Amino acid sequence: MRIRTAIFVVYVAASAIGFTVMMGLVLRDVRLRYVESMRRVMGDTAVYLAALVAPAMPEEDWARQLATMPPSADRLRVFACDRAGRVLFDSTGRDQGQNYQWTQRGGGPAASENYTVSNVAEVGNELRVAARVRRGDELLGWVGVGRPLSSVVEGVRAARWRLVWSAGAIALVMIVAGWWIATRLTRSLERLTAYVRTARDGRPAAPPPSRATEIAELGQAFEEMRDTLEGRQHVERYTQALAHEVKAPLAAIRGAAELMDEAMPEEQRKKFLGNIRSEAARIQQSVERLLELSSLEARKALGQTEPINVADLMNEAAGVLGPACAASRVTLTVHAAGATLRGERVLLREALVNLLQNALDFSPSGGAVSLSATHAHGQIVFTVEDGGPGVPDYALPRVFDRFYSLPRPGSEKKSTGLGLALVGEIAHLHGGDAALANRPEGGARATLWVPAS
Repeated sequence: MRIRTAIFVVYVAASAIGFTVMMGLVLRDVRLRYVESMRRVMGDTAVYLAALVAPAMPEEDWARQLATMPPSADRLRVFACDRAGRVLFDSTGRDQGQNYQWTQRGGGPAASENYTVSNVAEVGNELRVAARVRRGDELLGWVGVGRPLSSVVEGVRAARWRLVWSAGAIALVMIVAGWWIATRLTRSLERLTAYVRTARDGRPAAPPPSRATEIAELGQAFEEMRDTLEGRQHVERYTQALAHEVKAPLAAIRGAAELMDEAMPEEQRKKFLGNIRSEAARIQQSVERLLELSSLEARKALGQTEPINVADLMNEAAGVLGPACAASRVTLTVHAAGATLRGERVLLREALVNLLQNALDFSPSGGAVSLSATHAHGQIVFTVEDGGPGVPDYALPRVFDRFYSLPRPGSEKKSTGLGLALVGEIAHLHGGDAALANRPEGGARATLWVPAS
């Protein structure tokens, strides 16, 4: 499971539990709020009626004054009791003559918010609220009002549905917000993963910035580890490479020098001197290219960049190989693209020169080499094609390895094996890549692509 999904699931689960508990309490409380509101109105009504019918004289029949009120059995029932609880008046006539127990108790949570006051009671699904009828300090009886609790059912149901719909909308917003939060939290980890993979492939990259201190420190730790490992591998790799590369030329130079200590014809002496010079030049070329490749690999970013016209860059590279092509009777054609890119001109020109030199070395006399460029999908793709024998299948995966070289047709000589490695490093520094493949019609096709400006 992806960490983004795990964070989202935990967030939704925790929110759902809390939200469900809260909504259960709120929905349960809706009925209490409605009943409490009804109780307060009924209490005010009972107090008003008690004050209205309170007798001024002892002989007055105060309960009869309620008979003048119009009946409203479907909404509110009015009743009156004497001090013993016998019903003297009932606007519905239902309980006339019955005895109510006063003081009444037992409102509880069904009546109103845990009320258990003496003038509020729930009897037979009816809420009753009563007020004392007094003459001076003498208690004459009770006047009360009753209302069925079923009358609030519709209001309670509507209020609960409104709460449910509102809660659903809020839950949806919370889910969307949760996914956004999970995405934001894991985006830095995804960028850090991409950086590690780029570093693994040997491409230049910097740790992604992050406002989270832990992520920033982790990225810096990866960068420090990468520098340490690359430093150790760098020394080991180039020590082995240099030893391997100069071993054969040094052996040839030593052998020639030992033979020259002996008396030999002048012709042979010149031949051995020529071998010493050529092998020394070979060592010098290998060391220079190795130092150049080491310098490129140690760089993490481009130096001084500038806008480069692709056509001018291609013509410069072709001009460097012009005399060599003429000497080998190889036709070099350039198909320039009208585009620009940003990079280091010297490095890009060297990469194209290396690709052209490689194509020239494998082209037969009278053959043709072409250099072209296309601009598509935000990239400049340089392509070098030749009509030579192509690359053996077993060698294709290794042609960009250091010191790997194939014998040239005719001479069977090998190069330093660093040219294509330099091309790959230059491409990576510019945020691109390079590849070599065989053409279906024969020959090889080398491509170098870098981002366009």
